[in-house]
Amino acid sequence: MEYTLLGRTGLKVSVAGLGCGGNSKIGRGKGQSTEDSVNLIRHAMDLGVNFFDTAEAYGTERLVGQAIRAIPREQVVVSTKYLAAGVSADRIATAIDTSLRELDTDYIDVFHLHGVKPRDYDHAINVLAPELLRARGAGKIRFLGITETSPNDYGQTMLQRAVNDDCWDVMMPGFNMMHQVARTAVLPRTMDRGIGTLMMFVVRNIFSVPGRLQATMTELAANGQLPGWLVDTQEPLGFLVREGGAENVIDAAYRYVRHEPGADVVLFGTSQIEHLESNIASILKPPLPPEDTAMLAELFEHLKGVGLDLPGPV
Repeated sequence: MEYTLLGRTGLKVSVAGLGCGGNSKIGRGKGQSTEDSVNLIRHAMDLGVNFFDTAEAYGTERLVGQAIRAIPREQVVVSTKYLAAGVSADRIATAIDTSLRELDTDYIDVFHLHGVKPRDYDHAINVLAPELLRARGAGKIRFLGITETSPNDYGQTMLQRAVNDDCWDVMMPGFNMMHQVARTAVLPRTMDRGIGTLMMFVVRNIFSVPGRLQATMTELAANGQLPGWLVDTQEPLGFLVREGGAENVIDAAYRYVRHEPGADVVLFGTSQIEHLESNIASILKPPLPPEDTAMLAELFEHLKGVGLDLPGPV
């Protein structure tokens, strides 16, 4: 495993972070047992993963708490979140206490306001952030985070505001091969201000569900957003898969984001040990060839909102 510092927090984190939401919810979304989910988390730890991201909305905090109980607390970094829209400061305070109980821990490393829409940012910074600062002062949380709602904010306008406020230590932008907005909109500023980043939407249905990529490409080409040659093949991103390049499209997707300047942790989710191992292996591989990243920029850097489907039936 490779490790990096999560921005100015000083936390030493694995570059591969296990996301405990998404479609899989570490097995919960696939009907697997508690034992299966706990074993998955522990296998990730055996492979060197020390960063785990959960949320009240995922229903997996208790599973994470059960999995990490057997090791010294300082050996893992736990991130959790609470949906911020329309809630009071008192509700956030209660949510922090609830997360502490569910995780069975004395402190939370990073507590995020979850899925903040642009119209809700004023409430988040003026009403909820002060409560997070109080919780930090009380030792309940160590660092403050904020996550965007990528499918509702293609231009990342909320994070572009938030990066100017000093209270946020960690941010979670959506970023993938076909949604590259953060490269210019967010990451230069997070690097400049020492804000840690957790990269989400790296691999969603568009890259993992058979036929989804080609269907998306066909629609974009029909709208004049992509060249027609991309849809003349069953493998629109096949140029990435070759000797010296990526093993497959998912491998390319993880490597692409992992080596983007300003990307600290690449979040991935799974319910299967086999996928856990292959995802981590991809994240730890070298960058894609420069000519491939250049081609991805040429083809897709103008796109917004591609591959940002919310969790749900696949």
